[in-house]
Amino acid sequence: MNPLSPAPGLDRDWLKLPHAEAGNRIGIFGGSFNPPHSGHRLVAATVLKRLGLDQVWWLVTPGNPLKSHSDLAPLEMRMHLTSAMADHPRMKVTAFETVLGTPYTARTLMALRAMRPAVRFVWVMGADNLAGFQRWQDWRAIVGSVPVAIVDRPGASLSVLSSHMTKAFEKYRLPEEDAALLPEMEPPIWTFLHTPLDRTSSTDIRRGTSR
Repeated sequence: MNPLSPAPGLDRDWLKLPHAEAGNRIGIFGGSFNPPHSGHRLVAATVLKRLGLDQVWWLVTPGNPLKSHSDLAPLEMRMHLTSAMADHPRMKVTAFETVLGTPYTARTLMALRAMRPAVRFVWVMGADNLAGFQRWQDWRAIVGSVPVAIVDRPGASLSVLSSHMTKAFEKYRLPEEDAALLPEMEPPIWTFLHTPLDRTSSTDIRRGTSR
C-alpha cells in the first residue's frame, strides 16, 4: 500500500483539519508516534501551557521519510493510540498529511498557512529531533515559515548549543522566560523550553525495553 494512501478503516474525521477560530494560537506537533507515549504528551502539555496555545494538533504522519518503515505500525492503529494519549479537550489528533499527499513538514506547513491564514501556527518538536533536523527537506524554510518551540528531551539538552539549526538561527532565539510571546511573533523565531524529563522512548517501547 502507498504509505500516503489513507487506510481503508481510517475514520474520516481524522482526515480533516480540526476546527480553529481566526486568531487562534495552534501548536503543530508532528511525528510518526510509533507508538505515542507519555514523553510526547509531556511535550504537548508543556507548549499548551507555556506558550498559551488555544490548541495543540498532533499531526500523525504517514511515515518519516528519513526512517525505515519496516517496523512502522499501521496508521489507523497509531491514530487510535495517539487519540487515547492526547486526552485533553485542547489537544486534537489528525492524519491530514495523508490528504495532502506529502510526508514533508515544510510542504505541510505551507499548506496549513494557505488554508488557515488567520491562525497563528507554531511548529512543536522535541529536542531529540534537533541533531538530525538539517536533514529534513527544506529545513530552513520550516524555521522561516512559523515560530518554532523546542522542548527538552532526555539526552538532548546540549543539542540546543550544537545543532545546525540553532547555530544557523542563533540570533533569532527567544529567551525562555518570554516564551508566551512566541506565537504572535514573526518567523524566524524559536525558543527552547526546559521541562521535567520523561525518559520514555518509542524505540524502547517497540524493542520491549522501556522503563
